[in-house]
Order: sequence, then structure tokens, then C-alpha cells
Amino acid sequence: MEDTIAAISTSLGVGAISIIRVSGKESIPIVNKIFKGKDLNQVPSHTIQYGHIVDGLEVIDEVLISVMKAPKTFTVEDVVEINAHGGIATTHRILELLLKNGCRPASPGEFTKRAFLNGRIDLIEAESVMDLISAKTETTRKMALSGVDGKVSALIHSLRNKIISLLANIEVNIDYPEYEDIAEMTVEELKKSMTSIEVELKEILKNSKEGKMIKEGIKTSIIGRPNVGKSSILNRLLNEEKAIVTDIEGTTRDVVEGNIIIDGVMLHILDTAGIRQTENVVEQIGVKKSLELLEESELVLIVLNYNEALTEQDKQILEQAKNKNHIVIVNKKDLKRNLDIEALEQQYIEVSALNDDGIDKIKNRIRELFHLEQFENRDMTYLTNARSIALVEKALDSLEEVKKGIEQNLPIDMIEIDLKNVWNILGEITGETYQDELIDQLFSQFCLGK
Repeated sequence: MEDTIAAISTSLGVGAISIIRVSGKESIPIVNKIFKGKDLNQVPSHTIQYGHIVDGLEVIDEVLISVMKAPKTFTVEDVVEINAHGGIATTHRILELLLKNGCRPASPGEFTKRAFLNGRIDLIEAESVMDLISAKTETTRKMALSGVDGKVSALIHSLRNKIISLLANIEVNIDYPEYEDIAEMTVEELKKSMTSIEVELKEILKNSKEGKMIKEGIKTSIIGRPNVGKSSILNRLLNEEKAIVTDIEGTTRDVVEGNIIIDGVMLHILDTAGIRQTENVVEQIGVKKSLELLEESELVLIVLNYNEALTEQDKQILEQAKNKNHIVIVNKKDLKRNLDIEALEQQYIEVSALNDDGIDKIKNRIRELFHLEQFENRDMTYLTNARSIALVEKALDSLEEVKKGIEQNLPIDMIEIDLKNVWNILGEITGETYQDELIDQLFSQFCLGK
């Protein structure tokens, strides 16, 4: 981190403005070498200077230079941002000049990595920066902002503080049993504290799994026999002709997908091949994919035909999906009814995809099933990535070992080891304890210039 890095922070292409970011102890002197205007070494911090980028006598571009001196910067280093005109050639030429004068090309996410390593942000805040950049809905934006603002980190810090207080109390009781000013750490007191911490961790885990769903979207598959109208329903939900629709069975042989947003939450909808016994090898592959997607999906839309009697294949699909979030859709209600509705023995929605009748009922049922209407006004303080959620689960497992140790009347110093493990695992979430390999891998997923 002793060198000075540079990268283009805006998307490459034709635009009004492009930003080239520089960070490091030599950032101001290096930019000053190629800047014609005020001496950047002498200007106050957090000011903008007008001038030109030059290569010798050649003027490259008219620019505005933002000068921000350490430590009050994103990276806690001297940072200079060159606001140039947004042409590709101009932007690249300025970056080339910076590299020629002593900068190193920044790796993906290296600016944010430096902010983390310099103590400006923790890992939750760093990951939330990327979530904010990639947010596709208003709900995911709000959720990411809670992470950037440190609200999510505060949850973990609070739990770690409770655990470190317990550990300190245990240590004093072990090392200084005669010390009267400290409360005795009894088994009952420890059990009470463990229960409280467990309740908080489980609440964080529950909310975070919901948060992950909001962030990544609800994986939704449309399942049913051939020619029941799955592709038509997909097209109506998306409000576009995404899937080919014919009255020939087996038209859909591969997965067709699209996205819709309901109350700020993304649904990834996949139209699958019709499930039936078939001798066609290509169609068999499609049917196999459909069954696999049914198992992987967070929501299954089961489509039946209003005009046909319930078949064994329909019953098998209903049985396979019974333990998942699912909605039964009876399509083609514009035709004569031949389906035994009473035989379904569960809630269903009648629609006619042909006439665009009843499609809003499907969306409303999705709202009810996932309580989407509540997300608008809910506290968005969630962990939202798989790494953090896995660590919370790991911390709960370790907490279970603490409880077992208490029940088995193990010596307090052995119980203390498992409790320290919980504290360390929670530290991995925020990055207070980490491995270099994890940090390198995590920040490599960030976009260049961030």
C-alpha cells in the first residue's frame, strides 16, 4: 500500500464526464506534473481546481481536479479525482499519462480494499458499497445503504461487545477469585446470557435470509404439463412476448427466463419445459431441467388446465411442490371446465392468459406469500450476502457447543474457548478477524475504479 494507484471510475463510453481516480501518498505530486493550472501541492484540501491536463506542450483536455488530502478521504490516503470529458480516447490518454508519471493501475476493488485496510470501513460496509452500485430496485438500494451507513455493522459489534464483556468477567473470576468488586459468573448467569445472544443471532439470521432474497431476487419457476399455458403466463407476467407460444405440445424445451419487480422485490421467473413422459431425447433433457428447477426454486407456480381433467402427472407435480412456497394456477378458464376443482384440496387462482384475465391475482398472491407489502416500511438492517449468513450459522453452531458445555458441567475455562470462538466468528463478518486470502478474493469481485 506504499504505491500510488490510478483507475477510471466511470463507465467507459461516450458521455459528458469521466472520472479518473488516484490514491496514495504521491497522488497530488503525480497529478500536478500533468496539470496546467494552480500548483496542486499548495491548494487547500477538499477543493476543486480548474485547468488542463497536458503532455508537455500538448493540451489533452480541459478538466476539473478534486484534491482531497488524508486522512479525510475514502481511502484515508491523499486522493485526487480528475473530472474530464467523457470520451474513451481522452480518458485513456489521461490514465496513460498518470501511469507514465508514477502511478500503478489499480486492481478491481482496490480503492475500497484500502479503505478497509486503513480502518475507514469494515467488511460489511465494503460489501454494501458494491451492493449499492449494483442495486436494481429501490428496496435493495435502501438495504445496501443501511450497510454503507454502518447500521448492519452495529448489530454485530453489539453482540461482540456482549461476548467480550462475558469473557472478561470469566477471566477475572478464574484469575482473581478473591476479587470482590466483580460479579461472580455463575452457570445460571452464563446460561441466561447465552440464551439472549442466541435469540439475537437467530433473529439476525432470519432477517438476513429475507434480505438475501430481496437482494438476489426470488427464484421462481413455472411448472406444469405441456400445453397448459406456462409460456403464456410468463409473457403476461413480464408484459412482453418472451416465450414462443403455440398449441403444439413440447414447444418449450429449454428454460426461458425474465424478471419482474413487485413492491421493490425482483422475481427471476423461469418458464420450464412441460413435464411428461416422452421418447424425445431433447425434450427429456428439458423435463429433467424442469424437475431440478422445481427443487431449487423459492417459489413454484404450478399451472393446470381448466379444460382438462387432473392427471397423475399433475398430482405428482403438486405432491413434489407441497413443501415449497407455491401457487396453483388454473389456466384457460375461458374454456369449458373439465377439471375437478374440488380434487385440488388447496387454494388456487383461476386465470385466462389468453385474455389477460386474473394475472394480477397471481401478483397479489405473491405479495401475500412473501409479505412484500411490508418491505416498504421495514427496517432494512440486514446481512445480505452468503458469506456473512454462513458465518452467522457457524456462530450459532459454536454457541450450541457453549450450551452443551454448560449442560455437561465442563470447567469454565473449556466453555470459555467455545465462547471465544463465537466472538472470533462474528469478527470475521465485520473483518475484525480475517485471512489475507479472503480479503483478496472478496475485493477482486468489485468493479475497477471502486
